[in-house]
Amino acid sequence: MRVALVTESFPPDVNGVAHCALETARHLVRRGHDPLVIAPLGGAAPASGSQESPCPVVRVPSMPLPGYPQVRIALPGRRLSAALAEHRPDLVHLASPFVLGARAMAAAARLRVPAVAVYQTDLGRYARTYLGGGGAAAWRRIKAVHAAADRTLAPSSAALRDLTEHGVPRVHLWPRGVDSERFHPGRRDSVLRSSLVAGRELLVGYVGRLAPEKDVRLLAETSRLPGVRTVVVGDGPSAAGLRTALPEVRFMGRRTGDELARIYASLDVFVHTGPYETFCQTVQEAMASGVPVVAPRAGGPVDLVDHGRTGLLVTPGDGAAFRDAVRFLGGSAELRARYGAAARGAVAERTWAAVGDLLLGHYEAVLGDRTAVAA
Repeated sequence: MRVALVTESFPPDVNGVAHCALETARHLVRRGHDPLVIAPLGGAAPASGSQESPCPVVRVPSMPLPGYPQVRIALPGRRLSAALAEHRPDLVHLASPFVLGARAMAAAARLRVPAVAVYQTDLGRYARTYLGGGGAAAWRRIKAVHAAADRTLAPSSAALRDLTEHGVPRVHLWPRGVDSERFHPGRRDSVLRSSLVAGRELLVGYVGRLAPEKDVRLLAETSRLPGVRTVVVGDGPSAAGLRTALPEVRFMGRRTGDELARIYASLDVFVHTGPYETFCQTVQEAMASGVPVVAPRAGGPVDLVDHGRTGLLVTPGDGAAFRDAVRFLGGSAELRARYGAAARGAVAERTWAAVGDLLLGHYEAVLGDRTAVAA
């Protein structure tokens, strides 16, 4: 099968859309298919330990999003249409379509090629966060793009419900995979943990983008708990402000690969504060690492965290609720071990290979539907 994978972000970018697109391309190649990636041209240097794409990549000229230069917006041009025409895809896969994806959807329609659109980013809330408004306009755009697709894939039940309530048709569930060999409890590093905990008893960590919608400031009360060391891994436009606002927190910058896996596994508790996650890959990576999770009772984490068994779900936006959940887990090493083992068991089999095969099933269903309509 020839697949054109059009994505709004691709490595060396470090985010959920880029990572999922890369793993999708890898799986297609492993299964004997012929993918082509089309992505915005960015200015980022390759991350330490990053791997090259398993297939050809066509880069489209882009510009940085005002106020958030890590996000690139593809510019109009002929390169997208030319790449699609040359590749002659059987199917177009649109990863988090908005700008480049919308143009790819139109091009696929002209070529009469079926399209699968993968919803990953809550752009309505992003518009309100970064532009101070425009959520309704963003949803009109999302609906227009996804309604034109043969099938939309949502990563969680919350995202599926959101899409359906906004009038997007033909929505199906497709979760994300996790590298359960890399993210593994066996990566726990006592030397690393000792250096991070700095004489305290409990190591609590956040991994992710440092941006307004992640609500990382909610870690303030947790960071002031006696005996607790809080570490933050990641980078983004809020980094400087957060360093000032959270003086008790150790900021480690962006970490990747096996180094990141060791950090996850060396934590006692993982906390994710963002309430707008359509899935939340970092929660799944922490769970695969055998670490109990505290997360908001909203969005993707609701599917991932089994409250009272693999972690705790708390009221979104409530820093005291996060603090109290960490304090509760911090009171018992046996409880943390039990939660961590259950967390690992819940996601260990959700590999990228297993999830990739589910994706191929969606492809086959779409191609089958097109064949039936044509007949």
